[in-house]
Amino acid sequence: MRKALLALFAALAGAAQAQTPPPALPVLQSEVIRRYKAPEATQGVAVDAKHFYAVANSRIAKYDKATGEKVGEWAGERARFPHINSCEVIGKELVCAASNYPQVPMSSSVEIFDPGKMVHLRTVSLGQQIGSLTWVDRKDGVWWATFANYEPRPDGQPGRGEPGRGSVYTQFVQFDDQWRRMQGWSFPETVLERFRPMSSSGGGWGPDGRLYITGHDHPELYVLALPAGARSSTTWPPSRSRSRARPSPSTRASPGLCSASADRTAKSW
Repeated sequence: MRKALLALFAALAGAAQAQTPPPALPVLQSEVIRRYKAPEATQGVAVDAKHFYAVANSRIAKYDKATGEKVGEWAGERARFPHINSCEVIGKELVCAASNYPQVPMSSSVEIFDPGKMVHLRTVSLGQQIGSLTWVDRKDGVWWATFANYEPRPDGQPGRGEPGRGSVYTQFVQFDDQWRRMQGWSFPETVLERFRPMSSSGGGWGPDGRLYITGHDHPELYVLALPAGARSSTTWPPSRSRSRARPSPSTRASPGLCSASADRTAKSW
């Protein structure tokens, strides 16, 4: 009888534990410390120690952080550079994620500039991937990139990506120095819900070793971690800078990425 009662108690306790909802994830607040006028910042903003770079598809404007004065600009052919989505200062170069959005089939490239002279240096053509390249980062000697996919337009007209690939097909990918795919992850449903009907438009590694991701529409950051066992350290050189277009009044923590074989504000991180 005692064994039966203990077994029943254990079963009831296990059932109660299984029904207990997980603790709510924290929603953090951020503060806008400075605001600049930069009409070119329709896509993204990259920041270094003294300047920020406002991105507008086929144009990149350079501004002085101290004065807000525009001090330089690069402009490319729209046919050649239809959609530069975001940039980041990595080392001595301005590294930008570009694609042919909204054209299909989706094709992507990494465009690299000299931020001092504001000249285009070279292109890394990634060709057709599973999605449209929206942002790039570098950490632990490898490249990290997100390829976006989008929900179809409600009117059924083309213009948001390839048919049959909604936001759930958005993926985060690790590349080696030759841009060969090493690992890939999909995003958790809790974050995809916030992305829809669009996708991830910006992001990168933070100094705490976590990923800070933005969607397209909501002024939010999503804090993510790689799944247990994924290879990544928390080292992040302090000279690095972050890029993104929109301010982020709220930050939502999320449990992490899922494994798969898959206003114009400049802000320093």
